[in-house]
Amino acid sequence: MPKKSPKYIFITGSIMSGLGKGILAASLSKLLQMRGYSVIPIKFDGYLNVDCGTMNPFRHGEVFVLDDGTEVDMDFGTYERFLNISLDTSSSITGGKLFQKIITKERRGDYLGRDVQFIPHLANEIKSWIRGVWESKDADIVLVEVGGTVGDFENGYFIEALRQMYYENPESIFIQLTYVPSLSPGEQKTKPTQHANRLLQSMGIKPDMIVCREDEKLSKEAKEKISMYCNVPFENVFDDPLVDTVYELPLVLEKQNIYLPIAEKLKLDKHKDANVKDWKKIVDNIKSSSKDLVRIAVVGKYTAVKDAYVSIKEALIHSSADQKVGVILDWVEAADLEDSEKSKKINLEKYDGIIVPGGFGKRGIEGKINAIKFARENKIPYLGLCLGMQLMVIEYARNVCGLKNANSAEFDKNTPDPVIYILPEQMQITEKGGTMRLGAYDADLKKDTVSHKAYNERVISERHRHRYEVNPDYIRKFEENSLVISGVHPKNNIVEIVEWSKDKFGFGVATQAHIELKSRLEKPAPIFVEFMKAAKERLSSRSL
Repeated sequence: MPKKSPKYIFITGSIMSGLGKGILAASLSKLLQMRGYSVIPIKFDGYLNVDCGTMNPFRHGEVFVLDDGTEVDMDFGTYERFLNISLDTSSSITGGKLFQKIITKERRGDYLGRDVQFIPHLANEIKSWIRGVWESKDADIVLVEVGGTVGDFENGYFIEALRQMYYENPESIFIQLTYVPSLSPGEQKTKPTQHANRLLQSMGIKPDMIVCREDEKLSKEAKEKISMYCNVPFENVFDDPLVDTVYELPLVLEKQNIYLPIAEKLKLDKHKDANVKDWKKIVDNIKSSSKDLVRIAVVGKYTAVKDAYVSIKEALIHSSADQKVGVILDWVEAADLEDSEKSKKINLEKYDGIIVPGGFGKRGIEGKINAIKFARENKIPYLGLCLGMQLMVIEYARNVCGLKNANSAEFDKNTPDPVIYILPEQMQITEKGGTMRLGAYDADLKKDTVSHKAYNERVISERHRHRYEVNPDYIRKFEENSLVISGVHPKNNIVEIVEWSKDKFGFGVATQAHIELKSRLEKPAPIFVEFMKAAKERLSSRSL
């Protein structure tokens, strides 16, 4: 059998950011996957950080974590949610990683006395990395998304490497995502697209396709202008319109036959049909209007930047589609629940479920604990994630177990009852990057618990990102007071999942892991599904 040739899709942006290259990349990958092709996405980020681990959520949004512990850009969450696959560190290229590799090789003498330069050494490193992913993953197609905007200093060298790859590999395609604004209905302006395309062509790249974000459907006249002035066939200019849910975009692109020019350039089977039936069914569940609208509060400390909790929002979409209900999602600033005046304006009673997500630092902690206490005392379904589990334990210790000054050693080093303390292996660490308990870890589930029922498995694996854990010295005290330890790490008994006694306090489950990170449209996070069921039940009981 002849060896298959490498096939690459390169996606670049425009002269403005935030157009949704990650969603486009995931959508195109999904359409190819629906035709039976194996697609592995790669994302390049130009920042000089080695990874996203030390970035502030206010500046960069959510830090997504892969099974192998790599901390990456949130676009990786989009890839995994669309493709229902787990990626690894090889799919994440940053400027920091590239320069680190180059300097390491230079210090080791790998360049044999040569002066090390962007061209050819850095470009060759990039090309070798991408080819290595294609070979090691045995992928049919590798899709590369270039972060940032066209013309940025920080990604120019990467675009040059892709230019070289394009001409070295005939079965490659360049796709540019641009924006076509409308000054008024029917008045679409193509100049931004023309200038963005001209800038890319000045770098030696003539895109094969242009995909246009717009406020209204691209007119024939606008398409003709883009085709004429950007040297792209009319039939290779596509709409990327506003959609009710991002998961609808693959279906929208499929209707435009976007696969055909890709198949032609990559020498794929043009007659392969996409199996969109199951995907469309789930998307219809999301879009369908429903009388059942559960109201969920996310009590966080980064609520000013919704991208800080994007995986939670998507996991709620997945689980609500599974349960065929709609979701009204409210962001509640935790610090407001510590202020007597502001807290009066926040009616937690109206919610069908409360989520306390992860986070770092002391700000807003007591507000989150107040929300958890309210949920427990009023039997409002509660879901805690990472820090949300630790605070659930603190609240329980204070108000059920009688340990009035219980706290985490992270927030109060002098607490008499450190029910949450630092991982022993973390005590000597001073550097911050990549030093937490990161990536996938197993958990043994206790039979006849909500968690065991949700997964229907004895041993599960979920992703972590934390330094502190439940202090094992207090576990007996918790269990004597009916707190259920429903999941522990099989090797060292680290507490992974805790639950309230359902008979006493209703639905309350919290996980040390970030279970939202592995939720997929086609495979929702099991505990999110159980949480949504409980929220749906509360909605029904309140409607009677």
